[in-house]
Amino acid sequence: MLDGMVVHSYQPALRRLWQKDCKFKTSLDYMAVLIDMEEGVVNEILQGPLRDVFDSKQLITDISGSGNNWAVGHKVFGSLYQEQILEKLRKSAEHCDCLQCFFIIHSMGGGTGSGLGTFLLKVLEDEFPEVHRFVTSIYPSAEDDVITSPYNSILAMKELNEHADCVLPIDNQSLFDIISKIDLMVNSGKLGTIVKPKSLITSNAEAFKKRHKKPFDAMNNIVANLLLNLTSSARFEGSLNMDLNEISMNLVPFPQLHYLVSSLTPLYTLADVNIPPRRLDQMFSDAFSKDHQLIRGDPKHSLYLACALMVRGNVQISDLRRNIERLKPALQFVSWNQEGWKTSLCSVPPVGHSHSLLALANNTCVKPTFIELRERFMRLYKKKAHLHHYLQVEGMEESCFREAVSSLSALIQEYNQLDATKSMPVQDIPRLSIAV
Repeated sequence: MLDGMVVHSYQPALRRLWQKDCKFKTSLDYMAVLIDMEEGVVNEILQGPLRDVFDSKQLITDISGSGNNWAVGHKVFGSLYQEQILEKLRKSAEHCDCLQCFFIIHSMGGGTGSGLGTFLLKVLEDEFPEVHRFVTSIYPSAEDDVITSPYNSILAMKELNEHADCVLPIDNQSLFDIISKIDLMVNSGKLGTIVKPKSLITSNAEAFKKRHKKPFDAMNNIVANLLLNLTSSARFEGSLNMDLNEISMNLVPFPQLHYLVSSLTPLYTLADVNIPPRRLDQMFSDAFSKDHQLIRGDPKHSLYLACALMVRGNVQISDLRRNIERLKPALQFVSWNQEGWKTSLCSVPPVGHSHSLLALANNTCVKPTFIELRERFMRLYKKKAHLHHYLQVEGMEESCFREAVSSLSALIQEYNQLDATKSMPVQDIPRLSIAV
């Protein structure tokens, strides 16, 4: 993912505009603000196939970049560009006939994405306090080439804990593993897979041979598919549409536990691979497999607080109910929310598929990712390595690091307390009887 961020103001009226997932009938340029403190990255977009989608007046760039330093992105560029960002956000919001929420897509490991991206969360909270803030955060892998990414990620986590309504954490390593599996399946000829010409997979063929070079286009496309499925109910008709704000309302029982594990099926990038359609029941089983998750974790052996199933295509409500009843015995839900399911049905399938499923789970399996991140942070922080780069930024003190790791530790402790309830007996709460 880019080190910078994209801010989308989203309105339900988009169903009139988005006729197909990847083909725009009319311009949506006012809907997004692109921010990156390295102008070269945004310039690539303006010269690429998406150049007509974005309004060049809604871009914010600098020259120097944040130098992989959260403090520079948050403290320096945050105050420097706050008014300019606010002006463009207000312009985007004014074009919405019903402003529903903001999407922020950013990276955690770099300086701009982590620093300026989380600064923007606070700006949105102050300026639009009633509008929900959905964040798609790309977490660095253990093999990340940014040495200071643990510092940036932990400092950003504190801001996400305090100012985000919903966070969809995505692991770069998981994205790479998914694309590698697709490549392996295509090359082995299993399931009669056929790669279409000029697809993201074929364009990244060399990247698979050289494992140190990651196929970022295909990885980013998986994230794009996640967002397309997430917003499908607001763009297309369906027998059971889901308001985006219902996700936060139904899946976040406690304010800080707003990290949702996302899984997609099928995983193939849109219009890249011709494959026989998966059986419907198998699609639901795949959605609860860790191989289909966009973050590493084992949900089946962890505790569910709630789960949402967002289905697209020719699927009936009876299919949803049957599969939920089939899968429930194998899933551990918290004792006080045994019926914590939220569902939606969108009648329009994604391009190239008969049906698809996005599962969003509030599950304690995100805890190992946070623990690993804290361990990587502590290995640097115990030696005070690279700390001086942050402390030389005005307004940045060492206490910021202590507060950030303390905030993450408190979050991990909340997950520990929930995990400790797994062995508790489920209380059979009597239903209300209605007199006829």
